[in-house]
Amino acid sequence: MLKQNLQQKLLQKLSPQQIQFIKLLQVPTVSLDTRIKEELEENPALEDLSLTNLNEPEEQYPDRDPEDDNYTGDEEKGEADEFNIDDYLQEDNVNEYGSRYDQNGDDDDDHKEIPIAVQSSFFESLQQQLDLLPLSDKDFRIGRQIIGSLDDDGYLRRPITSLTDDLAFSQNIFAEDDEVEDMLRVIQGFDPAGVGARSLQECLLIQLRKKDQNDPVVKKAIMVVEHYLDEFTRKHYDKLEKSLNMSSDELRAVVNEILKLNPKPGDSNEMNTKQMQVIPDFHISNNNGFLILTLNSKNAPELRISRSYQEMFEHYDKASQKDKKLKEAVQFVKQKLDSAKWFIDAIKQRQQTLLKTMNAIMQYQYDYFLTGDDKNLRPMILKDIADRINMDISTVSRVANSKYVQTEFGTFLLKSFFSEAIQTESGEEVSNKEVKKILEEHIGKEDKQHPLADEKLTEILKDAGYNIARRTVAKYREQMNIPVARLRREL
Repeated sequence: MLKQNLQQKLLQKLSPQQIQFIKLLQVPTVSLDTRIKEELEENPALEDLSLTNLNEPEEQYPDRDPEDDNYTGDEEKGEADEFNIDDYLQEDNVNEYGSRYDQNGDDDDDHKEIPIAVQSSFFESLQQQLDLLPLSDKDFRIGRQIIGSLDDDGYLRRPITSLTDDLAFSQNIFAEDDEVEDMLRVIQGFDPAGVGARSLQECLLIQLRKKDQNDPVVKKAIMVVEHYLDEFTRKHYDKLEKSLNMSSDELRAVVNEILKLNPKPGDSNEMNTKQMQVIPDFHISNNNGFLILTLNSKNAPELRISRSYQEMFEHYDKASQKDKKLKEAVQFVKQKLDSAKWFIDAIKQRQQTLLKTMNAIMQYQYDYFLTGDDKNLRPMILKDIADRINMDISTVSRVANSKYVQTEFGTFLLKSFFSEAIQTESGEEVSNKEVKKILEEHIGKEDKQHPLADEKLTEILKDAGYNIARRTVAKYREQMNIPVARLRREL
C-alpha cells in the first residue's frame, strides 16, 4: 500500500563560489600556479597582469577608491538577472590584493626559493647505462621494458611472466622467461647497486656480491643475509652468534657491513629533489623581538578581468535591438565575466584566510617562533585557532594540513604546531610535543647496548613531573618513528 508523507528537511548547500574557494584553499603553493594557468586557459575573460600590456590611458579606466565620496558601493544590489557593467569595471590596483600582504613592503626578492638543480632522474640514468651496452634489438627492448617496470625505490615487483606477456602484447616481442631473467641480471649490475632486486634480501645480496669476496667480513655478511635475515632484522644477535659461531666483535663488524648497504637504491637519486619541492606559503622573520609575517607572493597572483570582454559586454548591453543570437552572445560574455570575477574573489578570500589563520597561529605560539625551542610550544588544537578567527574548524584544518611556513629555524607544516595538552604534577598544562622532545633526548643519550624500555622511559618522565601511562609513552615513541628498545640495541 502506497503512503504519502510530507517532510521538511533543512539542507545546507554550498554555492559555486564557496566550492571554488574550498578547492583553492586546499591547493598547495607549488600547485597554485598550475591551477591559475588552467583557469586562464579556460576563461578568456580572465587575464594575468604579469603577461598583459598595461599601457592603457589612465583616465579611461580610473581606479575607484572605496573611501571616495562619489563611491556608494551599491553596484551589486541589482537583480540577479540584470546586467550591470559596473560590477565588472572593478579597480585594477594590484596592491589591493596582491602586494599588500607583504607587511614589510618588500618584494619577494628576500624570499627567493633555492632552485632545483637539473639532473638525470633515476630511470634516465638506467636508460643511459643500457644505451652503452652492445645488445641486440630484442635484448635492448627487453631491458627497456624491465627498467620501465621498476618501482620508484628501484625494485622489480612484477613477475617475470607478466613482463613477457607485456612484451608480447604491447611490443609484439615474443621472449622466453629465461631471456627476461638474463636481461634482469644485466640490469642488476647497473648503478646504483641493488637496482632491479625483487626482494630486500636480493637487493642486499647484489650489493654485497659487488664487494671484495676475499674479505671474511663480506663473506659472513652474505651468509647472514642469505640464511639469517629474519634474525638480523629482529636483532636477535645472541642467536646469530651461536648459529654462526662468531664472537661479539666479529658479529659487530658483520652488522656494520650490512648497515652500510642501501635498502632502497632507487630513492638515492630522487631524495634531494623531493625534499626541495616544498615551497613555503608564509615567511616569519624576527626583527629585534618583533615577529613579521609575510605571505609568499606566489599566493598573490596579479589577476584582472579582461578589458576587451568588459567593452564587449557594454557594447552588447547597450544595443537597441537584441535578437536571439545577440542575447546568446550577451549571456556567454556575462557567464565568462561572472566566472572570472568569482575566481578573483576566491583568490582574494584564499589570501585573506591564509593570512588570518597563520597570524593567529603566530600570535598563539609567539614564544616558539622567537626561539625555535619545541619546549616553548603551547598546547593548541584546531578549535583554539578557529575560535580566535571566527572560522569553521574544517577551514583551519584545510590550511594547517597543506601549508608551510618558513622560519629562521626551518620550514614546517602548519599541522606540526598543533598538539594536545598534558597536565604536569604541578597542574600546569604543557604540549605533548614537549614530552616527545624529552623522550627523544633521553633515547638519543641512552646506552645503545642497553636501550631504555618503555617502562624505564615512563619512570623518567614521572620523575620529571609528567604523570603519563606506559601505553602513552609507547604511542608517542611510535609517532616519532622510534622502534622498541630491542630494535634500538647496538653491539
